[in-house]
Amino acid sequence: MTTTAAETSELTALISSVRDAIGRHSDWNQTAQHVGAGLRSNFPSPDVLTAEQRLGSPDSYQSHTLHVEPDGSFSIIAVVWRPGQLTRIHDHVTWCVVGVLQGVEHEELFDADLRLIGESDNHVGEVSAFAPPGDIHRVHNTFDETAISLHIYGTDVTRIGSSVRRYYD
Repeated sequence: MTTTAAETSELTALISSVRDAIGRHSDWNQTAQHVGAGLRSNFPSPDVLTAEQRLGSPDSYQSHTLHVEPDGSFSIIAVVWRPGQLTRIHDHVTWCVVGVLQGVEHEELFDADLRLIGESDNHVGEVSAFAPPGDIHRVHNTFDETAISLHIYGTDVTRIGSSVRRYYD
């Protein structure tokens, strides 16, 4: 995971909206919805990453830490997915909000018995928000263009190492 050097005004507005959403002291599902609304209103461009970061890695999807709140209450991570790259089936330690900045991400949703219960192609500008339980999924770039997504997690992922609670496959 790498870190960008400076926060843009786009990112600063988003950070402020996430702080406001968390400040409502709602449950995880409501917090995720509030953060999702803030992301929709303050949607950054792929330019929050450098041109080099937007290239990704041929080996695996690549994460870039854009912001960690000083009190550890949230992190903003950009993930770059080259064609064909995917995650393992997993769930999360906290609420999560994802917005697609570039390309398309294919997401598969699973129930607790790992039965596929839904799938979607998430396009630029689309935002999804969820919280455990019921957040078991896999993300896959099934398209020919590099995809970039912004992930906002309700924890300091640099401190705990990952947003993933467990892998299922």
